[in-house]
Amino acid sequence: MPGSEPSLYTVKAVLILDNDGDRLYAKYYDDTYPTVKEQKAFEKNIFNKTHRTDSEIALLEGLTVVYKSNIDLFFYVIGSSHENELMLMAVLNCLFDSLSQMLRKNVERRALLENMEGLFLAVDEIVDGGVILESDPQQVVHRVALRGDDVPLTEQTVTQVLQSAKEQIKWSLLR
Repeated sequence: MPGSEPSLYTVKAVLILDNDGDRLYAKYYDDTYPTVKEQKAFEKNIFNKTHRTDSEIALLEGLTVVYKSNIDLFFYVIGSSHENELMLMAVLNCLFDSLSQMLRKNVERRALLENMEGLFLAVDEIVDGGVILESDPQQVVHRVALRGDDVPLTEQTVTQVLQSAKEQIKWSLLR
């Protein structure tokens, strides 16, 4: 597009839909679709246009959509119409490969729903506010594992807190 400046804000949305076209995960990075109603209508439209095709890219409603399906999941990364498809595809592949490693190659609806926290962390590691941060699935999985270990005190169970306290007391006495 003439006159458009290059931008770091390449990703407009990351979506995961099930095989009925229902939302399992959606993160929109701009206000192209400001209301949930508009987002759901867009998701239905995108699903209806893509769920029977074997291609990996579509132009829809003035947006570039790259997608991939696996068993009962459809993964979408959306960018503007003048966005580089290869950049969007790198995000899509990174997300899929990261989830594949985290779910031990079992990328399907039930396993994903049981590991939503990992999905949220992975997407946050890959894209932040529409800016691509990482495209290496190994790095994403590593960072998600690190963040998963660092559970805040408020989210730890009483047993975990007591165990941690016992270990700290034991080490302080052994010095």
